[in-house]
Amino acid sequence: MAFGSDIEWTESTWNPVTGCDKVSPGCKHCYAERMAERLQAMGQANYKDGFKLTLQPHMLELPLRWKKPRKIFVNSMSDLFHKDVPFEYIAAVFGVMAATPWHTYIVCTKRAKRMREWFRWYEGESGAGGSPNAALHSARALVGGQINRAMEDCLERDEWPLPNVWLLVSTENQETFDERVPELLECSAAVRGVSAEPLLGPITFWPKTLGQGADCRECGPLTRVDEEGCCPSCGADAMWYGLDWVIVGGESGPRVRPMDPAWVTDIRDQCKAAGVSFFFKQWGGTNKKKAGRTLDGRTWDEMPTGSSRDDGVIQAEPRGVAGDECVYGNNCGRLGCQECQQ
Repeated sequence: MAFGSDIEWTESTWNPVTGCDKVSPGCKHCYAERMAERLQAMGQANYKDGFKLTLQPHMLELPLRWKKPRKIFVNSMSDLFHKDVPFEYIAAVFGVMAATPWHTYIVCTKRAKRMREWFRWYEGESGAGGSPNAALHSARALVGGQINRAMEDCLERDEWPLPNVWLLVSTENQETFDERVPELLECSAAVRGVSAEPLLGPITFWPKTLGQGADCRECGPLTRVDEEGCCPSCGADAMWYGLDWVIVGGESGPRVRPMDPAWVTDIRDQCKAAGVSFFFKQWGGTNKKKAGRTLDGRTWDEMPTGSSRDDGVIQAEPRGVAGDECVYGNNCGRLGCQECQQ
């Protein structure tokens, strides 16, 4: 099942996998589990097993039907890198994303180690190397005709990492940040980010994560890389570091754990100092709409670069208030509003 989404930083959700299980404190009051139980009670076929991990291969082709570019949250009701999702199936999901470059995909996981393992497998053992071709063929095996029609253009581009896929890890506190972000930074991605929601404690970003550069395991920090992205001294692959986007939000629901406003402003200030896009999603609480999402008198809806939209994505600019000039030349009174981006 796919939805137009109320999540502030996306437009649609796509769930080729459903169901999950808990791996850290951020999972305690999982919204997806509550939603899956409601959908099961309503008789929705994809949730006949409730929140049990389930592959939904019939959902793979859905983005191919969406001809209007949109920002898509992948697996809002699961985790693509769950241990029970086969590597080949993950490759098929990436194949669909490769075949639909007019969309922008946001993949967020708590299982950063398995995500890194998948990238190492895909770029190494699978024989794919730095190419989307193997993923496209995996998708074609499950989807068929529509992928066939999209493959020719994709094979001509041969882009890897996929420019329309953003990778995020979910980190609710310093411990999970320290555990998951290093794994993320070793994955090939056009955009890398952190979703600190629900934020359950302060997070201090290490200087490297809020900058851009590369290290060599053998030689240390690099001032340059060769034309193949390797260390010019020893030839080892360079390890690129740096985050492009940080999302922060408080927990919502009946058993909410409070978020200290000082944690939010501290992360915001760290991002501002480093020029990293900051998105404040919500204060949360038992009535999240009433609590709102303004911070210091305004909303923070900054987006990273890297979108495949022809008209671009506003970066480091908030949505404005009434009277602001629309950057798309319309008189809607908002900076970079969704209506004009579409």
